[in-house]
Formats: sequence, C-alpha cells, structure tokens
Amino acid sequence: MSEVFVHARANGESAAAELRTTHAVRQRCGQLLARARAGQGWFEVNDGALDDAAGLVVDTTRRRFSNLHIPLHSRWRHFEAGGVDRKLQLDRLLRHMQPPERAHSMIDLVTVSVLLDAGAGPDWKYVEPATGQTYTRSEGLAVASFHAFTAGLFSSDPRHPYQADARGLRALLTDHLAQAFQVGPSNPLVGLENRAILLRRLGEILSEQPEVFGESGRPGSMFDMIISPLGPDLPHTADVDAHDILSQLLLSLSGIWPADNQIGGVPLGDCWRHPAVHAEGLSDGWVPFHKLTQWLTYSMLEPFAWNGVQVRGVNGLTALPEYRNGGLLLDSGVLRLRDPQAAQNVWQPGDEIIVEWRALTVSLLDELAERVRHLLRTDADHLPLGKVLEGGTWQAGRELAQRLRGGLPPLRVASDGTVF
Repeated sequence: MSEVFVHARANGESAAAELRTTHAVRQRCGQLLARARAGQGWFEVNDGALDDAAGLVVDTTRRRFSNLHIPLHSRWRHFEAGGVDRKLQLDRLLRHMQPPERAHSMIDLVTVSVLLDAGAGPDWKYVEPATGQTYTRSEGLAVASFHAFTAGLFSSDPRHPYQADARGLRALLTDHLAQAFQVGPSNPLVGLENRAILLRRLGEILSEQPEVFGESGRPGSMFDMIISPLGPDLPHTADVDAHDILSQLLLSLSGIWPADNQIGGVPLGDCWRHPAVHAEGLSDGWVPFHKLTQWLTYSMLEPFAWNGVQVRGVNGLTALPEYRNGGLLLDSGVLRLRDPQAAQNVWQPGDEIIVEWRALTVSLLDELAERVRHLLRTDADHLPLGKVLEGGTWQAGRELAQRLRGGLPPLRVASDGTVF
C-alpha cells in the first residue's frame, strides 16, 4: 500500500469525521438557508408562512394526540399500522429472553426495517396475511419487514429466527425479499434490487467488525458496546446520549451505502455536493444529511429505554430531510420554487435542487418546531424535535400531498431505494 494512498485515506477519514455530526448537518444546511433568504438558489423562503405551517402542524398534532402524549417519531409507530399492536406480538415471541437479548432482537428488527424504508413508490402494496389489511408506502414496508423478520428471513440459524445476522444478510436473495414483500409484475416495489444489495452489504460490514457487532455479526450487539464501553465485566451505564448512538452507526455502517460519495476512498453515505457550501479542508462543498441513519437512531431510542437504558440529548438529532417533511414546506407555501417548471422534472438525489430542498427542510423544521412549541405552550425538553416530527410535520406533509396530488411529493426524485 503506497504512502500516497495511506495519506489520502487518513485525510479522507478526518474529513468524513467532520461530516458525521449533527452539528455539521445543521451548520451546512444553515448556510443554504441563509443563501435562500438572500435571494439565491432554487427556492424562495416565505417566512410569513411559517406561522400558518406551524398552526397546521399543531392542528394535526391535536387531532392525532388529543392529550398531547406524543411518542417519538420512529419505526415503531409504523409497526402500529392499522391499530395492530405488533410490539406486543414481538414481546410474546421474545418472552423467554433476558433484557439484553430482547434489545438485540429489537435493534436487529429496526435496523433491517429502516434500511428497507426508502420510498416504495405509488404502485406497491402489502396485504397482511393475518389481518387481510392492505398497507402501502412506509407502513407497508414496516409491516412487511416485521413479518419477514419474525419469519426468520434475515437469520442464518433456524433455531433462532428472531434475529438478523451477518451470514443471513449476506445470503439474502433478491427473490426471497421480493416474495416476502409480495413483489410481482402487478405489484412493483421501487429499488427492490438495491434494497437487497444494501442488506447484503450490511451483512458484509457486520462480519468485518466483531468488536462492535459480535462474532455472529448482529446489529443488536451494538447495544452491549454502547452501554458497556469498558467491557461486559463492569456495570453498564444507566443512560447514553442519542448522538453517541448516531456516531457509532455512522462510523460502523458508512460502507453500506451504494452512492459513490467519498473523500480519499472513505465512503460518506448520505452526503452530497453543493458549490455554495463552504468549510475548511477536504469537506468543503459537502452537505451531510444522514437521513436513514438518523431515522435508525430515532428508532433505536425506545429499545434502549424498554431494556433499562435511558437516552438523553434527543434534541441533538435533526429533522429527517425526506419528501413528507420537505413537502410540507413547499405545499404550505414556506418554500416556493423560483422556477415552477422545475416541478415537472425528475431529479437525482445529488442534484443541486434536491440538496437545497433537503437542507432547507432541516433548517426550517428547527424553526418550525419552535413555533409549534410556542403554540402548544411547552418547551424543547417536553416536546423534542422527534415528537414534533411525529405529531406532526410528517403527517401534515403526507395529508397535504394526498389532498393536492393524490399522495405524490411536490418534487419528483428518482429513488434508488436507499435515500428517500
């Protein structure tokens, strides 16, 4: 290995580390918001519409949670689709396990489910065999992945089906995933092959890091490392910081993403170029989002809590820059396209307009959350951003899209099954 390669790799690792924080996400997204407010870029910002958008989110929140006991935005909410308590079903399946083992299985489940959660497309549906209910989009993907998991699709050991492990994931056939998700010519799922590739890559990454994911390579083994950083022989910590979970995920899982975003050979994941974003060094021009990894972090908080470990610092995570939250801003008039014709195009995730849309979503949802808290007469400790999203922005964005375009987002992005 040449010294030049080693040096480039080391510099790449340093730059990637700068991009693996929510501080970097907020700071760089903030640059693009300031630029938009200065009259530059693809979008106009109508600050006068923020209060109306906040009012819509509050109305949506009160309708859904009249007592304002709002749970966190996480994959576990989608497992409740149709009013079915699938968490209770899972608890029954795991009833013979001790808390650490239960945490392992729960984290295994949400890991594969979140990684399968990019946009399904408008033509796919899942019919739940036990109930006969039909689900689409995120709820459909959640319910389908729940049943695939409990059927042992991601486990290499038939004696222990309620797990996802490196061997099982590496051996996952696209046809088997298609069968589990009821995919066929009349029921197409966007990005099916890329979803399977992503899970196979996950299996490879898990097997390469036994110090994090154990000898069998399970995502849930990360629970042990986070709560017992000095080893299993010492008492585990009573609480952890949400950003510590995110940081470990970003560090350990960066190699799974198929997007060719890298610095010095170091993969960056959900980070994209924008010429108006500036920083020192090799990370100049890069905008990090880490949407799916933050979604996974949000979805891990409850398994930690259910198994005796409280998570602090939830407000350190950002809003999720995807088409429901971003769509809320466009459809409520907070954002306007400078060129309305841009809505007619199909864009790629790395296109400048999409990077800007996502960046403005992150920054403006922080501002929107403050207005929502003011209207509900509460504060960030009692209504963290994760609860504003659930209450919330995501549902309001979905309902506006349904009313205006039959559920389609205001901007069309060519999904590869791994970003949106």
